[in-house]
Amino acid sequence: MRSPSPASPARRPAPGLAETLWASYRAERAPEVRVQLLDLYLGLVHHAARELLSGGTVRLELDELVSAGTIGLVQALEGFDPGRGLAFSTYAMPRIRGAMIDELRGQDWTPRSVRERRRRIARARAALQQRHGRAPSPAELAAELGVDEPTLWDWERETGTRTLLPLDHPTSTRGEGQLHLSETIADEAAAAPDEAMTREETLVELREAIAELPSKDRLVLSLYHYENLSLKQIGEVLHVTESRVSQIRTRALGRLRERLRAAREGR
Repeated sequence: MRSPSPASPARRPAPGLAETLWASYRAERAPEVRVQLLDLYLGLVHHAARELLSGGTVRLELDELVSAGTIGLVQALEGFDPGRGLAFSTYAMPRIRGAMIDELRGQDWTPRSVRERRRRIARARAALQQRHGRAPSPAELAAELGVDEPTLWDWERETGTRTLLPLDHPTSTRGEGQLHLSETIADEAAAAPDEAMTREETLVELREAIAELPSKDRLVLSLYHYENLSLKQIGEVLHVTESRVSQIRTRALGRLRERLRAAREGR
């Protein structure tokens, strides 16, 4: 995926162009439209990177932050729903910053050569995922990097990245057939039948309780818990103070607890 030079300024996408591209992408999910959208919003990545660097405590270089933030931008693009009425920049910035912060946390001790290999792997994986619309196989990733698979595995062990294997990947032979990876993984999260029933009842009660909340309470909970916006960002969206958003959220959660408590006592 092509990225602008580190010196390129953050630009604000033209509303008409952005709306046209989102409408086209939502209708057809065409790869070429996705590329245009990524190019349109790459300025957000540079803006977030410069903000982190301005603090003076970040040891990474601008291009390293941009590389990490671009991964967050790709993830935001895939998860964004224009129909919710939320600006893409508001939705994407927490994910871009989060990807950069994850990179900072993971690379404080890492030698520069290892960081460069990690960036190459991340860029290649993002380019392949954008190109094919799915996670690349190890063979595809190795080919994109111009190395063989054993070298890729060495790089990934060195950089601490993970290789994704399909669940039908054979691990050994057993009897007449092969033992696949899916057969060796225990489902520790599987709930007992009575637990599943209780959880379903709780979810139904929670949905009913949320539906009974005032519209502003529902909106604050959605932006905070579903869209992952901070209290400050929600305040900017609603044009109220951060403390007011906190009060609304606390009030909404209290109402939900009371409603669920009453429902449990009535069972």
